[in-house]
Amino acid sequence: MRHTNVFFAVFLLSSMVFSQPTKEPAREDSWLMKQDKQEYTKPNRNAPPELSRLDFLIGTWRCEAKLKREDGTWESLRATWEGRYILDGYAIADDYRMETLTGKLLVLGTNIRSYDPKKKVWNMKWLNALSGTWTDLGSEELGGIAVDEKSISYSMREPVAHHAFTRATYTNISTNHFTWRGERSNDGKAWEEFLVIEAYRDKK
Repeated sequence: MRHTNVFFAVFLLSSMVFSQPTKEPAREDSWLMKQDKQEYTKPNRNAPPELSRLDFLIGTWRCEAKLKREDGTWESLRATWEGRYILDGYAIADDYRMETLTGKLLVLGTNIRSYDPKKKVWNMKWLNALSGTWTDLGSEELGGIAVDEKSISYSMREPVAHHAFTRATYTNISTNHFTWRGERSNDGKAWEEFLVIEAYRDKK
């Protein structure tokens, strides 16, 4: 009789335990959901204030580009640019894609941008998705990154094109538009414009 009672008690307890509905963790409380909400829109409140100098990149941009070919002719291209805050708002990542008017992919990659408040320098790199390579942007060796009220510019060793150096300059910066100008050089002294990108904020 004792064994029967024990068995019944165990069975009853098991039924009560397994009949309870399991609670799934709320997706809103997940780390990934918090990241999605925070990273795209604004910097971390503890991030260096200098980071906001590049916050005009945040958002989605529709771009019209003109590329000067080696023979001196200019070709019209189309591009998209999309920027967002990453890593809890301590850095900016902006993706760039450029293709011909017939849809041939020419450029695809991501810029990673951060600021070192101790050294008072920018750290920026370009990841070329098509070749899987990294390029330093605005290294101290090439003069670093020049920032003023009207423009931002820096130079890099050219990893793809035939010339040795590229100088990038952001100008005409406003809420809904900015211009990116690319100049090329083989000696770092004489520069020639070869790429102009007009970016317009996508309001969709």
